[in-house]
Amino acid sequence: MTRHDDPRVQRVIDFFETLTPESVQHFGRYYTDDCRFKDPFNEVQGLAEVQRIFRHMDVALREPRFVVTAAVAQGDQCFLTWDFLFRFRRYSDAPQVVRGASHLLFAPDGRIAVHRDYWDAAEELYEKLPVVGLLMRWLKRRANT
Repeated sequence: MTRHDDPRVQRVIDFFETLTPESVQHFGRYYTDDCRFKDPFNEVQGLAEVQRIFRHMDVALREPRFVVTAAVAQGDQCFLTWDFLFRFRRYSDAPQVVRGASHLLFAPDGRIAVHRDYWDAAEELYEKLPVVGLLMRWLKRRANT
C-alpha cells in the first residue's frame, strides 16, 4: 500500500483502495457537491453523477479494485498512478489490469473538487475485448509498419 505524508492524499488513497459498491454512498465525504470528473468515457459534474459512474463500474465488471502505486502532491493538487484490477462480466474470467493516473484538485475543505483520469482506452481496454480486440491489435500492427 502506498503511503503519503499529506493526510488528504492518504485519505483518498485509503478510500480508493478499499472502494466497495456500498462505499459509493459515502462519496460526499471525499468529493464536493459540485465536483467535476472526467475519464476517457465520461465527463460529468456533480456528486450524484460521479457516484453513478462508480456504481456502474460494479454492474459492468466483477471484482473491480484500485491499487495506488504512487502519489505526488503539491499544494492543493495530487497526482496518483494506479492499477485497476477487474474481471469482465461477459467476456472472460481472466483477470485484467488497466494502468492509469488521476489528477486531483482539492477544495479548501480537503475534499476532491476535480478528478481527471488518464489512461489509454485502446491499449488498456479495447484490445482485451474478444472481437474489438482483434481489430484494435490489427490496426496497431498496421500503424507500426
